[in-house]
Amino acid sequence: MEMTPPASEGQGAEITYVCGIDIGSQSCSGCITRPDKSVVVKPTTFANAREGWDLWEEKLSRLDAAPSQIMIGMEATSRSHENLSHELEQRGYQMCLLHPGQTHHFHQQRGLRAKTDRLDAMTIARTLLSGEARIGYIPGEQVATYRELVRLHTQLSEEAARYENQIQALVVVLFPEFTQVCLPTRADRAPWRCSKPIPMPSPWLRQEKPRCTKCCERFLPLMRGRPTAQKLVALAKASVSSGHALRGRASSLRILCDQLEHTQANLTRLEQELEELITTDPGAKGLQQMPELGPKTIAVLRAELGEVDRFAYIDQAIAYAGMDIKIRESGKWKGKAKLSKRGSGLLRQMLYLAAMRSISLQGSALGAYSQHLVARGLEEMSALMAVMRKMVAVATHLMQTGEDYDPGKGYCQVAEGWKSLLN
Repeated sequence: MEMTPPASEGQGAEITYVCGIDIGSQSCSGCITRPDKSVVVKPTTFANAREGWDLWEEKLSRLDAAPSQIMIGMEATSRSHENLSHELEQRGYQMCLLHPGQTHHFHQQRGLRAKTDRLDAMTIARTLLSGEARIGYIPGEQVATYRELVRLHTQLSEEAARYENQIQALVVVLFPEFTQVCLPTRADRAPWRCSKPIPMPSPWLRQEKPRCTKCCERFLPLMRGRPTAQKLVALAKASVSSGHALRGRASSLRILCDQLEHTQANLTRLEQELEELITTDPGAKGLQQMPELGPKTIAVLRAELGEVDRFAYIDQAIAYAGMDIKIRESGKWKGKAKLSKRGSGLLRQMLYLAAMRSISLQGSALGAYSQHLVARGLEEMSALMAVMRKMVAVATHLMQTGEDYDPGKGYCQVAEGWKSLLN
């Protein structure tokens, strides 16, 4: 039985045409069909630029239907779809953003072996016509800003960690004794920054004691720069370093330290922007009152959960975060219940770290909740997952209602409006 695609919310017009567009970085392919799957415009390629958009808009304008009666679907492919989608939406067309996994699965169901841009455009249109398409979520301006800053911060943090590991590996080879005096910790990365002005550690330290002393006085004030420099020079004289590929490794060390310094400076600027954004965001007011959540966790919650008003139930937010339980059974066989782990992995990572922090945080209601579950016989990891689910539930409620955070409502009391959070 053929199904007519329903009109989107807020639009009462009946859909008379369905358009599928496959987005590429340089070019796009589009087709137009009717609800009965008859093809009106065969798959056509046009440029992903103003000239190509005008060409496709001309084809759409020739249809005997208003823009509100034309549904246009496209895949969420990185950022390539964003400009065209915004342009068509501003002209009144009904836009539907699809996850690439949906169209890929539909493509396989149809048994198609070939895969081209034109076939993909037709697949997108047929996916919409099937009536089984799940329309994607397009974030608003504020959430999009959160996502850009949070994801860039995560990327730069991973790069900084990689640079630190590479610097450590080089220092261990070039000057093994360096760690005897300057042992780096997570709280103090100054020793690796100290390596920047030391391009060739072992032989260089033997001749450049004044420069080493100045470097240590600048970066290692707690270690008393001059005594530290004297220890490094003494160790360099008897270093067991082979000196192999010294020039190349010293250049690598200098460049990596420079990259690390710039990356850390950019991370600082990003953190300042995130803090300013959180301060001016009314939706983050209640989250800032939760002692278990830091600025990065709050930003990730706002970025990855998005506008929580679209969730009719708290359980929908929990499932969106991938914290719902996946059960697999067949006949007498019953699989182990596990988390579905759908959605944002970054969100679950930050929730895990926040849950771990709540356990050791004095006066934390969520930490008390975890201890209560363990006392009832639940495994520690399962209790930790329950705390993560509770965090999503409480955060969603705070963002939806704009209430102030009250730890008593989250665990000790069964107050009006919070009863669903205790189930």
